Amino acid sequence: MQFKTATGVLSCTPDRLIVAGWTGRDRAAVDHHIEELAAIGVPAPSSVPLYYQCAPALLTQEASIQVLGDQSSGEAEPFLLKQDGRIWLGLASDHTDRSLETYSVAWSKQACAKPVADTLWLYEDVADRLDRLTLQSWIRESDGWVAYQEGTLAAMLPLQKLIDGAGLRDGTAMLCGTLPAIGGVRPSAEIRMKLEDPGSGQSISLSYTSTFLDIVS
Repeated sequence: MQFKTATGVLSCTPDRLIVAGWTGRDRAAVDHHIEELAAIGVPAPSSVPLYYQCAPALLTQEASIQVLGDQSSGEAEPFLLKQDGRIWLGLASDHTDRSLETYSVAWSKQACAKPVADTLWLYEDVADRLDRLTLQSWIRESDGWVAYQEGTLAAMLPLQKLIDGAGLRDGTAMLCGTLPAIGGVRPSAEIRMKLEDPGSGQSISLSYTSTFLDIVS
């Protein structure tokens, strides 16, 4: 994979991928969400937060991914990468099979590619203002593009806590959880997202489409 940074191009091949889940900072809200999902068959996590293990080969910078059936969707997430002793911050999508999620969240995470934006910021350059960073996404529905997620990283557990909890080592990439979906989680074949730093005026954007593979049984 190749990333644009303030100091040039960073090339790397992560050998470990973690997808952090249940990372909301408001624990009462997280517990309520767990109960809501349990009511529709999604198993409760064994701990909060939870660090799902996934294959690093799922990471992609392609503009289109293939998914099985039409019941999957993406979500905007902060993306962390540790490479050569330094931690970098970017943007990625935890694309997830929503039908498989009712069987196993871990299996649903592993079932789909994880698109990653091509730009990274040095973590230490934004560490003092992480809570002010904004995260947004939009999905295309029948009436055009609609807001799907919006908020700041203050709604999520501090990234440093996730870094410490996951035990980030060189070669590790981690998706760090997300914000609630406006109108509820639902399938979508097209998504756009943005991570913005009001302190510097810089932003990282990502957009991609999904194409559906027939479910043959």
